[in-house]
Amino acid sequence: MVYRAFRNVLFLAALALPATAALPQEHVHRAAVTGSFDASFARFETLPPAPQPAGHVVDLSTIEPPVELPPVTRSIGTGVASYYGRRFHGRLTANGERFDMHAMTAAHRTLPFGSLVEVTNPRTGKRVTVRINDRGPFHGNRVIDVSRAAATELGLIGRGHGTVELALLKG
Repeated sequence: MVYRAFRNVLFLAALALPATAALPQEHVHRAAVTGSFDASFARFETLPPAPQPAGHVVDLSTIEPPVELPPVTRSIGTGVASYYGRRFHGRLTANGERFDMHAMTAAHRTLPFGSLVEVTNPRTGKRVTVRINDRGPFHGNRVIDVSRAAATELGLIGRGHGTVELALLKG
């Protein structure tokens, strides 16, 4: 009981004493009290002159930014598109990556993997750009299988399929 009381007194004394009490006076850092706060910045009122640029520096104000041209496309025809989604989500695609039904990807029988294809729904005028990462479709007369995200953007979810126009993007 006495030990606990002694320990509590020591703890309270440690809290009450300043942290610098154990340091010798020459190690205690004290802030020098000077005039006003604003006066301490008086020496920084004038800025030094700006340095002259070196001879190899390019003046960015004289450069015209390039005009961004729309991507060049080559029509590769029309046909029926369908979509695949939840049932295939997470499975490996033909190029070895996992299928993500929320990504803008598609399956095509012959286009190289990584090709960018602009798919347009002529009924609605909506268009998306998809990346080919799988092979297919292997059902009927369909020319492309798009992911669920692309089908949603194109308006194909309700019917499950629809006629689309395909254009291969070059770039």
